[in-house]
Amino acid sequence: MTADRADAPALHAGTLPRPAAPGRPPRRASAAPPAPLRAGRTLPRRAAPVLLATADALAAAGAALLVGADPAVLAGLVPVLLLLTARAGLYRPGPAPAALDETAPLVGRAAVARCATAAALAPLRPGDAPGPVALPAAVPATAVLAGAGRAVVYRVRRAAARRRPRSVLLVGPEPAARQLAVSLLAHPEYGLRPVGVVAAGPAGPDGVPPGAGPPLLRSSEAVTRAVIRHTVRDAVFLLPPESDPYSAALLRRFLGQGAAVWLAGAAAGRDGRPAAPGTGHLWGFACRPYETARSHPGSPVKRALDLVLASVALLLTAPLLLGCALAIRWADGPGVFHRPERVGKDGRRFALLRFRTARPGARPGRVGRWLRRTALDGLPQLWNVLCGELSLVGPRPERPSRAAECARRHPDYAARLRMPPGLTGLAQVHGLRDGARAEDRMRFDNLAIDGWSPGQDLRILLRAAIRPRSRREGR
Repeated sequence: MTADRADAPALHAGTLPRPAAPGRPPRRASAAPPAPLRAGRTLPRRAAPVLLATADALAAAGAALLVGADPAVLAGLVPVLLLLTARAGLYRPGPAPAALDETAPLVGRAAVARCATAAALAPLRPGDAPGPVALPAAVPATAVLAGAGRAVVYRVRRAAARRRPRSVLLVGPEPAARQLAVSLLAHPEYGLRPVGVVAAGPAGPDGVPPGAGPPLLRSSEAVTRAVIRHTVRDAVFLLPPESDPYSAALLRRFLGQGAAVWLAGAAAGRDGRPAAPGTGHLWGFACRPYETARSHPGSPVKRALDLVLASVALLLTAPLLLGCALAIRWADGPGVFHRPERVGKDGRRFALLRFRTARPGARPGRVGRWLRRTALDGLPQLWNVLCGELSLVGPRPERPSRAAECARRHPDYAARLRMPPGLTGLAQVHGLRDGARAEDRMRFDNLAIDGWSPGQDLRILLRAAIRPRSRREGR
């Protein structure tokens, strides 16, 4: 894609605008033509999982009433059934799910939940053990009732999708993307209305009719206008996004803006293999949701982990902080802290809190050299963590001038700003600090963000604690 690639760096360095809030007209770029009738929203994204879980819980309750189960059995059964069903991905429906396709998984999970609940309650209430008929009858009853409830939910969902389809951008080879666009326009039951094709991957053959389907978006400005004008909340990738730097940058932008990302066609296969049985489809194109880390790096889980660990660390090091402050005051006079400006999440600037190790224009004294050598001058940054400006684990906080220079030279560098900067990070524990190449640090930082998990943060903290440090981080 020649014309598109020329504008790729501008798209990478920028940020896709956030879609307009429901009920408000989206802002239009000044150069955009008047907006046509916009596609609205179907059932809210979070409504479908809640409705499906409610249907499963009611099915379990109804089956228990049919076989005369004890209320204690029902109280233990429902949470186990919902947990097993969620782990199977049955609360993340595709664009056109069918209740009949989920019958077999529901039967298996209902059987496991029933057996586990009966086994757990048997020692506590031996007289209430299910009879030889109750358990075999309860399992199919639960599956049938749950399937009926899911059929109702999906029917309502399809009707809403026909009335108000969601705007979607298609990213991939132009011929395949146009074929999928034509199919989606001809079959509104999927609830996706293509508003643009962003060509990526191998170029299409000559002779592709330019008027077939939505327009080809040839620049970053065109993609931005399409997102704003049509309130785009969905993106479909027809090639694995990680295999193409241009597509990978687009993927990060869509995920950062909270859009739903789908993999279709060749991209729906796992690790280069064909799509797994049971994968949904878009009129014959295999389709499944893009699987990200269990928790988003900006999720409350990461913030809670930062707050807990930083609070404990501040309490434990309070005497040491006071001692360092008194030593600086005694050795170099007033002005204990140094507040250099750094670039934080989403490009917001903040003052990084450090102990002062030298007067402006002067060399560090004995106390300053000791603080730098032991890295104790960075302890006040725990306050930045409590304030939400820093995280315990994240990309290295950069000076504004260096961040701007690296973003100009390396299109993917700005993607690091999806996560708050950290006291340490994956790049730092691999020895990539001040003198390291920006490309190397960018690659490690984005790798850590794309695969984030609480366990990964804890492992990086442990590696940072045991690794000898030649130079401090965050200077």
